[in-house]
Amino acid sequence: MAAQRPQRQRPPSSFDPAAVAQQQSESTALNADPSNSHNAWEPDDDDDADEPDNDDDDFFTSSPAPAPLTHQPSFHPDQQLPPSSLATNSIRAPSPPLSGPLLDHSHLRPGKQAALLSHERTLELYRANAKKTQDPELQFEFAVFMIDASKSLPIPPDTPGNLLVVEKALEKREELFREATGLLKRLADRGHPSSQYFLADCYANGIGTVKNRQDFDRAYPLFVLAAKHGHADAAYRAGTCCENGWGCRRESAKALTYFRKAAAAKHPGALYRLGIADLNGELGVSRNPKDGVKWLKRSAENATAEFPHALHELALLHERGIENVLFVDYEYSTELLAQGAELGYAPSAYRLGECYEYGKVGCPQDAALSIHYYNIAAQQDHRDACFALTAWYLVGSPGVLPQSDTEAFLWAQKAAEGGLAKAMYAVGYFLEVGIGTTASMPEAIQWYKRAVEKGDKRAAQRLKGSLKPLPGGPGAVVTRGEGESDPGKPGGGKDKDKDCVIM
Repeated sequence: MAAQRPQRQRPPSSFDPAAVAQQQSESTALNADPSNSHNAWEPDDDDDADEPDNDDDDFFTSSPAPAPLTHQPSFHPDQQLPPSSLATNSIRAPSPPLSGPLLDHSHLRPGKQAALLSHERTLELYRANAKKTQDPELQFEFAVFMIDASKSLPIPPDTPGNLLVVEKALEKREELFREATGLLKRLADRGHPSSQYFLADCYANGIGTVKNRQDFDRAYPLFVLAAKHGHADAAYRAGTCCENGWGCRRESAKALTYFRKAAAAKHPGALYRLGIADLNGELGVSRNPKDGVKWLKRSAENATAEFPHALHELALLHERGIENVLFVDYEYSTELLAQGAELGYAPSAYRLGECYEYGKVGCPQDAALSIHYYNIAAQQDHRDACFALTAWYLVGSPGVLPQSDTEAFLWAQKAAEGGLAKAMYAVGYFLEVGIGTTASMPEAIQWYKRAVEKGDKRAAQRLKGSLKPLPGGPGAVVTRGEGESDPGKPGGGKDKDKDCVIM
């Protein structure tokens, strides 16, 4: 059963300080330093990934053929995407799951004498087991383990009396990086696709590079090599490099070639990029909405937590439709948004929060569902969702969400720190009046100035005015003006940004 809306309606997304004056005042990582007492692998001086390494080492008594690829590290988009293009940021892929236990359990002592190994001993046993095998997959697993271990290695606070300890910890981290990248390079030189991709991903993210800077000049050739071995993620990343000119010349035709190669392996990111290219006429292709929708549908069918974007894009297209290509279907649009939100895609969750708050696109007004989806997006620092929660906490929802000025201020502050101009203005107002926090005119002025820098006209008016405290105080809640439309009615809520003070 849908939760009832509060009697006091949620303030819309913008307001004028003058309106407030008329309102009434209301109320796991590693905990020990892993040691690398014996580096079995040292990084090669030669950086060319396509040249074989003929060094004699303990690991490779022969050059076995690459084992079948069992895992492909996937790309994580790092930021919110515009509807017209897919983020191509180079993000460190997660460690692949272990294909089987590498260590036996003979070292464990059950019963009262039970004891677990230290991280140092675990790393040494892992290294010893990896050296015994000629399986490149197990060696690759160990290299990934060392990268993860080095990144999670605790570094003590950098204080004057702690310099030697910090320096030692940093040296251990660098030793692990060198050992891991050295092993990855040897595996890559011997044609192991996962190692080629993972090493390229490290270079692209500044892992194991000079001054930890991104190095696409070394990453791009490795992406190409892995793509030639059929690595779908590598083909997609090679396409993004060609599209953006990262480590190579900017060539749309070559980018399309790599995207199509990855799409043939049902890579959802490549399918999405091809769909957007056809919809908007990008990458040198003619605008073709019909083919664009086909690509997006294929991407949506293969959507993952890393690539849920096609679900969101298709949902928006079904809200407005495309003449002779795509019909309007609100029910299906909501279903697609729900799938995106389930995969953790913040824009889809935020859109659903709006739909259930205002009763848009055929959704019933439901405070519980609205707050639920806003929370999903807000937990991922979606600034508009954070600000939407500010409004909900200002008025509360009986049986769903208790009214809390303090929570309203904190969510507004989080949205403001994310760069949302209207949230900056709201934080300034909260500090000026004392809603959810101690009143502080100097801090309020600072937030107003930050909002002005973002182009907020209301903040500029407040700074030009007398800046006399507005009526209110702790517990004050801003409500809708009498002349505003009801968002629960057809077409309602369209003017919600015109006459509101905070939102």
